[in-house]
Amino acid sequence: MSELAVRARKLDGADELAALRDRFVLDEAVYLDGNSLGALPGHVPDRVADVIRRQWGELRIRSWEESGWWTAPERIGDRIAPLVGAAPGQIVVGDSTSVNVFKALVAAVRMADGDRDEILVDATTFPTDGYIAESAARLTGRTLRPVTPAEVPDALGGRTAAVLLNHVDYRTGRLHDLPALTAAIHASGALAVWDLCHSAGALEVGLDEHGVDLAVGCTYKYLNGGPGSPAYLYVREDLQPRFDSPLPGWNSHAEPFGMRPSYAPAPGALRGRVGTPDILSMLALEAALDVWQDVSMSAVRAKSLALTDFFLECVERYVPAGRVECLTPARHQERGSQIALRCDDAGKVMRRLIERGVIGDFRHPDVLRFGFTPLYVTFTDVERAGRVLGETVGG
Repeated sequence: MSELAVRARKLDGADELAALRDRFVLDEAVYLDGNSLGALPGHVPDRVADVIRRQWGELRIRSWEESGWWTAPERIGDRIAPLVGAAPGQIVVGDSTSVNVFKALVAAVRMADGDRDEILVDATTFPTDGYIAESAARLTGRTLRPVTPAEVPDALGGRTAAVLLNHVDYRTGRLHDLPALTAAIHASGALAVWDLCHSAGALEVGLDEHGVDLAVGCTYKYLNGGPGSPAYLYVREDLQPRFDSPLPGWNSHAEPFGMRPSYAPAPGALRGRVGTPDILSMLALEAALDVWQDVSMSAVRAKSLALTDFFLECVERYVPAGRVECLTPARHQERGSQIALRCDDAGKVMRRLIERGVIGDFRHPDVLRFGFTPLYVTFTDVERAGRVLGETVGG
């Protein structure tokens, strides 16, 4: 057994989150793709079976009241809130991340001063955010300007209405400075909209602490809500009376069953709702969130950094020099919970890794991505992944 393998066992023995692994359905593979789809919490299938067989099959329409279906979007939002540093009453769950980005960005522009005619968007963003931002700009009659997060402070000005940024870069795993960038955006008089898809559930966010205006995120990555589980929308409490959703629906009406011909928004975060909630996936998410009970986000972040540090050490030890290049920043302040490695034949390498039981993913044209979910990834997993990667690229 190598020195790194021995150390991995010692680290696992001292891991305060180690017991959480038993809450998930895992096999013998090393699963380092939780930044795309989180693992299944073991109790979720029975909970979903109850939703289908009893709540839907027996209670049927009564479940909107008796099973709490109607209040699920805000109830589940309140469960996500502490994981992103938000007080209750500011998050509503529903729709996809893309739809919520659209709602948040258009609403932010509508809340900005009328003479502000420019939207800034992260030039390195996940493509959909860029597409949505372009559409939002056309819809609101604003100009869209793509800039990198590092360029945002200098790009801000009296014309800036809103800024859409990613907390963690989906390709490289770079963590952007949410507190400093939010402060700079506010100093310019604009509103900040943050995409938390690659940070929520992996590190501390601090939405309330840092005065973020609006934020969105998915729930199927580090929050383990299941494939296509509904996203969420955060609207800071003091902005909620001014939040003018571009997608008003009967579910966000002040009198949803009044069937009024004119729209009157519900109070608070409820006005972020649109149509009928997707109950099956929403209640699967609610069940999945049980694994977070009594889990400290500071402990999650500490383990995330320890796992990624150890993986980089394993890569340095096991992978032949010059075979891969790390794209993820070394500084903890700039690192999310994934490691991205540039490799000339990355697609072929990832296929071989998967065949050998190390599950990561490939991003065109040459990036190997490895996501580290602190709730279930062990240091032994990390050592094995580094060793198999070395054997794969060196063979």
